[in-house]
Amino acid sequence: MTTEEFLPYLKCVGTGPKRNRDLTKDEIKIVISAFLKKEVLPEQVSAFLLGWRVKGESLEEFAGALEVFDKFVIQKPLENSIEFGYPYDGKVKNPYIFPLTAQYLQKFNLNLSLHGDLLQPAKGGITLKEVCDNTSLSSNTHYYDRATYFKELHEFSDIRAKLGLRSSFNTIEKLLNITQSDTAIIGAFHKPFVEKYIALFKDRYKKLVIIKGNEGTPEIFSKCSITIVENGEVEEIKVDPKDFGIMYTKSTERISLETSLDLVENPSDELLKLAQLNAGVILFLTGKVGSIEEGFEVINEV
Repeated sequence: MTTEEFLPYLKCVGTGPKRNRDLTKDEIKIVISAFLKKEVLPEQVSAFLLGWRVKGESLEEFAGALEVFDKFVIQKPLENSIEFGYPYDGKVKNPYIFPLTAQYLQKFNLNLSLHGDLLQPAKGGITLKEVCDNTSLSSNTHYYDRATYFKELHEFSDIRAKLGLRSSFNTIEKLLNITQSDTAIIGAFHKPFVEKYIALFKDRYKKLVIIKGNEGTPEIFSKCSITIVENGEVEEIKVDPKDFGIMYTKSTERISLETSLDLVENPSDELLKLAQLNAGVILFLTGKVGSIEEGFEVINEV
């Protein structure tokens, strides 16, 4: 595609409210393919990403983009794995708890599939990549760096950083089925994203779980809702750490990477209990136990 050939697609998102329109699935697939193959100018990419975000993305556009991603992602099938969808703009105020949670799950033949990259706009938090690069991970924790499994999207990091704003990629990059997992657990912050994630990902996994967790991650730090999608059925449950005697106080201030790592390397009793609850929830979600309460008890015994 030439830069001139790209202009009609750019006009779909860049000519104002009266003339903007949603792209068809075939059109968005042409656009995303051209982006990943570097067939258009970086300035055009930035203009499209901004216009697409302002216009508002349709589910058909998201679905088309995911189909193109599938052609580029290098898959690494992993048995008994759960794919976790963490946001690529990081966490700001609280540590990542998965290193502790994974340790409690080692005896249950469950592999945690995690993927990350350089920091993407716009939250400016601590990334999963930074944590995984600076932490000793348990044997059942498998981290995949986007520079390796999807270098074409990784190479957009500079453009996205210069743009400095959240883009449409933030929504669809969190679950890419790298490990061909049957179960995926993704975090959500706002309720509308729960419905978007159901529509986008329900047919890509046997079981899709959406946790309204801490800072948009699939980690439970306080009272939250969990949406479970399986066999065409949608169920929502509530989890409150206080019901399990956990009185962890979340940070309200920005923390550094060093502090985040130290909190997990030298965890308080309450943070350990929180990790045990998260592990118990995962045992329940993967059918290892019949309830979250049972999962929490089993983890405590371990």
